[in-house]
This record gives sequence, C-alpha cells and structure tokens, in this order.
Amino acid sequence: MSYTHILVAVAVTPESHQLLAKAVSIARPIQAKISLITLASDPELYNQFAAPMMEDLRAVMHEETKNFLEMLGKKADYPIEQTFITYGELSPHIIDVCRKHHVDLVICGNHNHSFFSRASCSAKSVVSASQADVLLVPLAGD
Repeated sequence: MSYTHILVAVAVTPESHQLLAKAVSIARPIQAKISLITLASDPELYNQFAAPMMEDLRAVMHEETKNFLEMLGKKADYPIEQTFITYGELSPHIIDVCRKHHVDLVICGNHNHSFFSRASCSAKSVVSASQADVLLVPLAGD
C-alpha cells in the first residue's frame, strides 16, 4: 500500500525523533506528506489554585511545544506538512485530523511514559473509529 499522508503522534521527549524517523523512512520513497500532532501540557492539571497565572503558563507551555515541533521537523530532513498542538484526549483529535486532512497512516509510540501510554490507548480508539492504518512503534527506554 502506498500512503499519501502520515500523521505522527509525538511528545516533547527525545523518543519522538524515533517516531519521526520511522515516518520519514516510510514517506520518503513514496513522497508522502508528514504531519505531527502532540498534546500540550495543561497547567491546570498541576495547580488548580494559581488561576491568575494559568493563561501565561499555558502560553509558555504552548510556545515550548511549538518550538520543539519546529526543531523536530528541522532535524527530520523531510518537509513537515502541518503541526497540530492539542489539549485533552488525544484520540478524538487524531480522528478529526485524519478525516479533515485525508491522513491514511497514523504512527504512535509505545512507551512507559504517560504520553505514550495515552498514545497507545488512543491508537485503539483510532483503529476502531478511523479509516487510517495505525502503526504502533516500540520505543527504547532510558
């Protein structure tokens, strides 16, 4: 099967380079598009008592996530079509991006870190609710 648009679920961790490298190895021979999706940390999860500072903290965390995605894309040596930074549950966002942007392969990582645990759980939801194939990549631990 020849894919046209690959969506890679990444986190702000070094393991994301492995996932993107896998996507590039699939995309390059067939000139498929690659997009990235990630969850931004929500500061409200960490401290519900500091409400006045939440918007500033949310903006800083969003900017750090955006910068990481830009750096990840530059190191990939392959064009990144789009990046998506989301909040909340990952699977509904993945399904929505797949539908709206004609994604036919989703790549997720399988790791013990909480994001990747959520991504693998999201993979189950994506498999059942999307027309896209899902590739779950084992990631090396620290």
